Amino acid sequence: MSITQKWISPLVPMALAVALAMSPATANGYRAKDKPVPVANAAMIVTPSRDWNQLSIKPGKKAETWTLDGEQLNDVTWFGGIAPGEPLVREVSKKRKPLPKFTSATLLVELPELLEATYRSAKDIGSFKVISSAPDRFLGQDGIRFSYEYVDNDNLPRKGEARAALAKGQLYMVTFDAPRLHFFDKLLEDFHALSDSARLS
Repeated sequence: MSITQKWISPLVPMALAVALAMSPATANGYRAKDKPVPVANAAMIVTPSRDWNQLSIKPGKKAETWTLDGEQLNDVTWFGGIAPGEPLVREVSKKRKPLPKFTSATLLVELPELLEATYRSAKDIGSFKVISSAPDRFLGQDGIRFSYEYVDNDNLPRKGEARAALAKGQLYMVTFDAPRLHFFDKLLEDFHALSDSARLS
């Protein structure tokens, strides 16, 4: 390895982080530590254990995204009170590009498939794989926790974890996505603390 390579190599991850943080979506909502806040236009209250930012662009009428360093580096998306017949995110074209819908017959074990189908259609994801799935308690309800991996449309390998529950016939879910290398593991415990704080009002 040349001297030039020796100095440049450690800078590559740093340059990647800076480039990814330059996202077109900007944060406009400050979510202060230890202050309860309603999320996703739903009967769901979250009390963050550290400060977060809410992005100005919402993926859907009943969804919102939080981040610490920019959505390309860490993306926590809340879905609140998704009713039967509704998609998780906003449909760009119901005719040309319809999204899968949550239904009254959807089971907890089918939620990973719903999220996968939504990502494939809404985010143009070709490669998506569910890694694990297990029963979980979320929002005081019997729920599910599952992890997944995919390659985004910038060919960046990403990893995610989701927690979900059904309450009064509606779907409540939160997802955490980040680049698989370094960023996902770095903030996974922050996501756990954040999602553990969620409750129904």
